[in-house]
Amino acid sequence: MSDLLAYNSSGPSRLRELLERGELLTVPGCYDGLGARLIEQAGFWACYMTGFGTAAALLGRPDIGLLSVTDMVDNARRVVMATTLPVIADADTGYGNPLNVMRTVHDYERAGVAAIQLEDQVAPKRCGHMDDKQEVPTADMTAKVRAAVAARHDDDLVIIARTDARANEGLASAIERAHAYVDAGADVLFVEALRSVEELEAVASERFGVPLVYNWVEGGKTPPLSAAEIAELGFGILLLPVSLLLNATRAIQSALAHIKVEGIPPIEPGVDTFGSFNRIVGLPAVLDLQSEFGS
Repeated sequence: MSDLLAYNSSGPSRLRELLERGELLTVPGCYDGLGARLIEQAGFWACYMTGFGTAAALLGRPDIGLLSVTDMVDNARRVVMATTLPVIADADTGYGNPLNVMRTVHDYERAGVAAIQLEDQVAPKRCGHMDDKQEVPTADMTAKVRAAVAARHDDDLVIIARTDARANEGLASAIERAHAYVDAGADVLFVEALRSVEELEAVASERFGVPLVYNWVEGGKTPPLSAAEIAELGFGILLLPVSLLLNATRAIQSALAHIKVEGIPPIEPGVDTFGSFNRIVGLPAVLDLQSEFGS
């Protein structure tokens, strides 16, 4: 069957199967359907719809809470439709109180995602590797996690709880919050913006009983380690939320600079042509369907 007709209905269960393997799951971030297709074609097992990238792509603005739940869910739906991979989706703060979180879970679940990520920042939030973040009380976040767990129709939908408390409250508080979020039902923990190998080791040594997220942000606060080192520490998910965005931006800037000087795009080996790009986005399969159904 053409991937134009692919129906991504088993994402949550497939993501859980991947996490249960006990191996490091590398998850590149995308902000549109094309990125999701490229991640799948490159042979990865899951992809992440990044809020940072979605804000940049849709608004051309930073990740400081400018997007609505509708913006994010609509983008998640487009990403899901473009791939058969399980999609982990950023859901920011859940967009309100626990009742709002329940609505958020329903909307994301209908969009077909495999997991949603909720964080404990005060709204409007900001990227986890920015300064001047603020967190809600622990009890408020645990209520949101419990609401998210109660709201899901598919018990396999993965709830990822993120704490940003390391920045303002310190490592010990972030770890205490993480334990509370697991007790509230979180399936995966994300302790954001750890600042040293020692802090990474301290979090991993807690043995929370759920997979841990290592967030790789180029130029961010967490030290860059190799995939082998991250796996050895005991992290289950290596998240790459902005890597493709940064590389795509650099490539676009380079092409524009060349056009500005030369008046035409660069003609270089390895640059996709019109024909090869159409194959990437599945034109041959679409044409086959048109031929089959006479459209």
